[in-house]
Amino acid sequence: MRKYLVLYLGLMLIIFSAAAKEENPIKVEAWITPKRLYRGQEGKITLKIRAKENLAVTPQPSFIIEFNPSEEVVLPKNFFTASDLEIKTLEKNGEEYLDFKDPIEIPFTVSLKAKRGNHLLQGKIKYFACSLKEEWCLKSSAKFKASFYTRQTAIRKKGNS
Repeated sequence: MRKYLVLYLGLMLIIFSAAAKEENPIKVEAWITPKRLYRGQEGKITLKIRAKENLAVTPQPSFIIEFNPSEEVVLPKNFFTASDLEIKTLEKNGEEYLDFKDPIEIPFTVSLKAKRGNHLLQGKIKYFACSLKEEWCLKSSAKFKASFYTRQTAIRKKGNS
């Protein structure tokens, strides 16, 4: 009996390890433009999201983009929903899904206190992905990061000398 229990536990460990190594249902590419910014300058982070084949991301119960706290960046909010970002939706099989054909762009301003040098803007996307062929959904999250460089001086406004 004990031998079967050990065999069963070993098999379950192998199954869970394989599941943990699976790729995230969505892939997120992130970049910042412009790449070199002055203090006080506006930039934007662009997120390109791709769902695995036959998977779709639902707008509800929640699709949230969260940003890690950063002293170098001033964002309008710490998190954004699909409706905040006006992400288009598609309908398949009577269900609504987010359309990630276009990249998502979120503006920000470089803090006037930002130190010169390289910085990372990091965050994660919380979402529900559903199979388009099978009847299941999965709650998950995907992390992203993008780098930028802050110049030594602050941006000058026109008309100021």
